[in-house]
Amino acid sequence: MGKPRVLIIDDEFEVRDSITRILTSPKGGYDVVPATNPREGLEIAERQPFDHILCDVFMEPESGIEFLKKAKKAGIAANIIMISGKADTELALEAIRMGACDYIHKPFSAEQLFFQLRRAEEASRLRKENAILRAEVSEKYTFQNIVAKSQQMLRIFQVIEKIADYKTTVLITGESGTGKELVAKAIHYNSVRAQGPFIAVNCGGIPENLLESEFFGHVKGAFTDAIRAKKGLFEEADGGAIFLDEIGDLPLSLQVKLLRVLQEEEIRPVGDTRTIKIDVRVIAATAKNLFEEVRKGNFREDLFYRINVLPLTLPPLRQRKEDIPILVDHFIEKYNRQLDTAIEGVSHEAMRCLIDYAWPGNVRELENVIERAMVLTNKKILQPEDLPPNIASGVAMDANGPYVPDLDENSLSIKKASKALEKTLITRALSRTGGNKTQASQILEISLPALLYKMKDYGIKCNDYLNTGSR
Repeated sequence: MGKPRVLIIDDEFEVRDSITRILTSPKGGYDVVPATNPREGLEIAERQPFDHILCDVFMEPESGIEFLKKAKKAGIAANIIMISGKADTELALEAIRMGACDYIHKPFSAEQLFFQLRRAEEASRLRKENAILRAEVSEKYTFQNIVAKSQQMLRIFQVIEKIADYKTTVLITGESGTGKELVAKAIHYNSVRAQGPFIAVNCGGIPENLLESEFFGHVKGAFTDAIRAKKGLFEEADGGAIFLDEIGDLPLSLQVKLLRVLQEEEIRPVGDTRTIKIDVRVIAATAKNLFEEVRKGNFREDLFYRINVLPLTLPPLRQRKEDIPILVDHFIEKYNRQLDTAIEGVSHEAMRCLIDYAWPGNVRELENVIERAMVLTNKKILQPEDLPPNIASGVAMDANGPYVPDLDENSLSIKKASKALEKTLITRALSRTGGNKTQASQILEISLPALLYKMKDYGIKCNDYLNTGSR
């Protein structure tokens, strides 16, 4: 991690010099910037971020109290500790009421100064932890929160457990809605970094002209709207993890800078000449085929190999349909609490519709469907008529119209499309019959030997569908 940064504002050279020598000593280990008066100090604090500001109270023509007022109005987030040569209790209380985090009297020893700074740092740490806990609504991202029983997902849980404590970069791939962010949180909150921050950012959701500033921060005046210094997301994630969702959407100009951050473990805020060391675990995710993006020239090959150290691929929901019943139970329990409803479950017929459906939107789409059904129904048990018409009829839709699972969107091959559709119909038939191959062959209107041949050809295992058609 980078050294904690301290701004000292005092009009006496001896005081500034003494505090600087104490804080920059091996025991202190602080990065110190001095200022001779409140006006200069405010200009510096607005240009670059600090962890602490030590400010003398009695200065002319502007006092430390005036600096405190202006700093709080400007939104400066540093811990401000006021210094005074007078033991004035009323003044100390006034400073605390105005936003100072502490008050120290001159003369003071090095031990007193270190104690005040450590206390301020501990208070900041607790505030950050509380903010994280509030943001996560006290939810623990353990493996139990990722609801699954399929062998594919159980294997992924085992991998997460093995890699969680390593700082190595992880690349999570999978279709939209498969739970990539949830897996990223499981990795972080089951690691030694669990007490550190988890910062999630959608790389495709930030305008390109703001990406560098959002990632690495900026100093005051770095560009037109930079009215004050700002920490970037990587610095905010120091000591924890940053989740770069949809990393395939990063423009090439920022890919170069991200590669440098991963290699050097340091950032340079926009408009600054200094670099800041960071200790951040990077977890990236994408729904794109990065191999294809590299081939097209949209993604840097060197960055791809740098982030693809520990790859994890999440299967789409249609390939792990045995998870659908327990996911449905999980969402019913969740929304019964949130909506104050008392839905008891799903009928056999409705469950068959849910299992037969292709789920182009994956787990996210399933959750939305269950919530919608629970809001609209007046029954205790959800029925097929409570589901959207396309799900009840088995016709999956996506942004492009009717959805064919496992069909390459870039391919116009009828042969490939026919195979994808044939595989889908076989899996639906096996789901509907609970894995009974004879009944499935009758539904498909093909012979049993033909079905067995096609199952072997497509790698379909009957065990994946045993009893999924019943409840």
